[in-house]
Amino acid sequence: MLRGGSREWPAMSDPYGEDLQLALHTAYELHYRGFTGVDPEWEWDPDLLRLRREMEKAFLDALRADVRGGDDIEGELAELLVEPVDGKGVSHFLKDEGEWWHMREYFVHRSIYHHKEADPHAWVIPRLQGQAKAALVAVEFDEFGGGRGDRLHSQLYVDLLAGAGLNTGYLHYLDQAPAEMLAVVNMMSLFGLHRSLRGALVGHFAAAEITTAPSAQRMVKALARLEADEACVHFYTEHMEADAVHEQVMRRDVIGDLLKREPELTGSVVFGIQATELLEDRFGEHVLSSWRAGRSSLRQS
Repeated sequence: MLRGGSREWPAMSDPYGEDLQLALHTAYELHYRGFTGVDPEWEWDPDLLRLRREMEKAFLDALRADVRGGDDIEGELAELLVEPVDGKGVSHFLKDEGEWWHMREYFVHRSIYHHKEADPHAWVIPRLQGQAKAALVAVEFDEFGGGRGDRLHSQLYVDLLAGAGLNTGYLHYLDQAPAEMLAVVNMMSLFGLHRSLRGALVGHFAAAEITTAPSAQRMVKALARLEADEACVHFYTEHMEADAVHEQVMRRDVIGDLLKREPELTGSVVFGIQATELLEDRFGEHVLSSWRAGRSSLRQS
């Protein structure tokens, strides 16, 4: 459709379904690198923007209906810091019993985000002030390699894909990504592209930084057990170290200063945290239920 032809937009009813999530991801990608052979002017096409707005409303309404809400920011952050003794997530599975094909599938899933790691969060920078802005930029500076192109976290993921014998092309595996994975990435773009959702984006970013270090530690153990290439291990050791620091910065300097300046955004920050947990849990349940049944968790053409 973007390369010419009909302007008839398909009907999409399920806010978490493949039709809506893939269409939404496609619309958002026009604000990132776009697509080969697609006119860049589509980025601001009024009809497409109207459709995107309808999809965003359906997605956002579903997220708001499916989280508990509230404004207990301290309680939400404290809950994120608790590591359950009997953890049952994807990284736990990979650490304890995952096989190499499981690991490679997981790499494929996460490539949809890590090819553009930290890009969605950059949208919020001009929407912050003072210490919150300065601190978030400091975190982003690390994510973008501290000024070195070969240290970009997105580049480290390309190195990981190569080390795992997977295709390194940008969004090469998009057609294999299930709706559950696309929803996680779409949430970041949704929050980032709307100033009214700046609090939710900060909440999401904080949740990601707080939970990444322990998850990365489990991934390092899984990769060591599977004798993976060093490039695969390095991606996660980098996140173990960086995100342990970022967690403190996000909690104290970004959230703390943002809510001191704009306390009315407390509920939005909480919503961002809860929406992140909701969609990550949905993704994890999809992957683990597929693997437990002995089948691929990737979308089949």
